[in-house]
Amino acid sequence: MSSSALSSCSSSQGLTSPTQIVGPPAPPGRKKRPRSFILMSLSTNRPLYEEEWFHGVLPREEVVRLLNNDGDFLVRETIRNEESQIVLSVCWNGHKHFIVQTTVDGHFRFEGPPFPSIQELIMHQYQSELPVTVKSGAILRRAIYRERWELSNDDVVLLEKIGRGNFGDVYKAKLKSTKQDVAVKTCRMTLPDEQKRKFLQEGRILKQYDHPNIVKLIGICVQKQPIMIVMELVPGGSLLNNLRKNSNALSSRQQMGMCRDAAAGMRYLESKNCIHRDLAARNCLVDFENTVKISDFGMSREEEEYIVSDGMKQIPVKWTAPEALNFGKYTTLCDVWSYGILMWEIFSKGDTPYSGMSNSRARERIDAGYRMPAPENTPPEMYRLMLQCWSAEADARPHFDEIFNVVDALIIRLDNSH
Repeated sequence: MSSSALSSCSSSQGLTSPTQIVGPPAPPGRKKRPRSFILMSLSTNRPLYEEEWFHGVLPREEVVRLLNNDGDFLVRETIRNEESQIVLSVCWNGHKHFIVQTTVDGHFRFEGPPFPSIQELIMHQYQSELPVTVKSGAILRRAIYRERWELSNDDVVLLEKIGRGNFGDVYKAKLKSTKQDVAVKTCRMTLPDEQKRKFLQEGRILKQYDHPNIVKLIGICVQKQPIMIVMELVPGGSLLNNLRKNSNALSSRQQMGMCRDAAAGMRYLESKNCIHRDLAARNCLVDFENTVKISDFGMSREEEEYIVSDGMKQIPVKWTAPEALNFGKYTTLCDVWSYGILMWEIFSKGDTPYSGMSNSRARERIDAGYRMPAPENTPPEMYRLMLQCWSAEADARPHFDEIFNVVDALIIRLDNSH
């Protein structure tokens, strides 16, 4: 069934207005079970994707995260071999996933009777308290609604392409409902589910954070393809491009301010046990006041320590700490190493680290003790901090709290001397 067909899956049995359904009385001899009392609404002309319990193309791993108690359920869409299927996912002795079957006359069913719409099929399963299939025994008890950060795809108007990410294009866009300008990352429809899960991981991580130096998540769109992550639009674009474009206009004070902003954002992430793993000028954004915001959380992890086991693909070698490259061991102190490279990028006004060296040559030199010299006009205290960030032993590196305090004190001292 195609996405367009979703809009035709509405009730045809005389319901003319939304109806709130409350759990029916328990059948005789069966114990009344606890359940949420406003569960579903049903209307004649409502497309399936408008139902609060329909979660669109949310990948299975994300679905499993939402279904925590026996009887929790939701409905989603999956694409297999370019064919769309509607799936009922239920928490029941683990997690069960049931493909909605379509009859020859276009009705919908599991093992029981067919219904003209998917809404009525789900309502029947919910009200009857019958198992979805005899073998599974799974009973629907509580519909799990879309989270508030799951936005409607139709609310997002893509305006112009402003970049390209690992998973698809990045656009400037506008939200119809609020008229707000936003940035939208899209995920190519052809990518496998595993890649879509990785794409959405950035949204899941970002939704927990609220800090002026971390790019803000507005929501994700998973009702239909393409999946999108909607974020605040940071008008100055990438820090790297900004450094290169404005290299003649940047003062040492402004560069130190950028370092302080990045340290503030990273201090916040460290307090949340988030390892970014890809901190670099290309992955920071800057607004018109030169405020730096940490972005691009596609490689982030939410653990104190992370061991990489999927090979060394897509690893930004010249920004990555030796212990991560050599042993696959990531901690927040790996981000500190990357922060030292970011400082170097800021004071070199966007030069490429280890210029003229291949990745493997840079690794050899670093392991032998080589460290990049200070870019021209770098304050000595800032270069000293860079070298501390590049300590071969991770435990010898400062944490972000200390880094922030050092940079902040230097700026205050500079401001007071003028």
